[in-house]
Amino acid sequence: MDEKTRGTVEMTAAMAILGTIGWFVVMSGRPVLDVVFWRCTFGAATLLIVCAALGLLRGRLTLRVVGIAALGGAAIVINWLLLFSSFSRASISIATAVYNTQPFMLVGFGALFFSERVTLTKLAWLGIAFAGMLLIIQTKPDAGYAGTDYFIGIVMALGAAFFWAVAAIITKKLAGTPPHLIALIQVCVGIVMLAPFANLSVLPTDTWSWSMLVTLGVVHTGLMYILMYGAIQRLPTYLQGSLSFIYPVVAILVDVIAFGHRLHPLQIVGAAAILIAAAGMNLGWSLWRSRTSSEDPVLRAQVTAQRQDS
Repeated sequence: MDEKTRGTVEMTAAMAILGTIGWFVVMSGRPVLDVVFWRCTFGAATLLIVCAALGLLRGRLTLRVVGIAALGGAAIVINWLLLFSSFSRASISIATAVYNTQPFMLVGFGALFFSERVTLTKLAWLGIAFAGMLLIIQTKPDAGYAGTDYFIGIVMALGAAFFWAVAAIITKKLAGTPPHLIALIQVCVGIVMLAPFANLSVLPTDTWSWSMLVTLGVVHTGLMYILMYGAIQRLPTYLQGSLSFIYPVVAILVDVIAFGHRLHPLQIVGAAAILIAAAGMNLGWSLWRSRTSSEDPVLRAQVTAQRQDS
């Protein structure tokens, strides 16, 4: 198996695992804060073993690395708390679709803090995603998701996307640091953050709840990070971006199959608009043909080479 094929398999598996996380969160039957605490705990145990086996704990940690990774970890933990809380309010499908506005958050941060140019194409994709958001918000939800809780769930999913983008920006400053080590520091920060608030005096008493929590830590955190980071090292950026959309598709299918939640037609249109816009942003799709770019022989040669490589 060549590197590209192996990376594709790893990324597909990682995104499929991530797509099932909502089911495990809901079926654990535990408060969200407890779920995130145990995810961090079992995830830290798994990643500690992996980092030790890979020799990543020997002399790689500096105060700067720990400090920056810890700051990103705080953002990641808040991201998990908000996203998991949104599942019971707006449904897994809607929350996941709204959560995939992450690329636009990154574009906003890039323009605000790094003076990155926001092109007309990026603004167009942002407009499409915003229109999809309006369709979702204005569509009357099912009875199980009625009232202000539905809107709050959408706001929580947006907040989760925001803090994911914050974590991504912070992590950019750790270039060269092994990603498994960064993930280990982040989940350890989660343990410290949530331990004072987790309901440790009343632990789950049934095997089912523990199996859900252990799976969230070992599989959805430890194994998923290993697969995803392995894939990132082997795949070109455009292929990473396209495969990442397996996650929301699997999440929506899980919501339909496991919980029988059916999206209304306008919700489907809105979710599709967000996901297509996010794909366009990630993969650099253009909404119109540029005469200049099509006539530029250098650019045309680059595009041809990219197609041949793929």
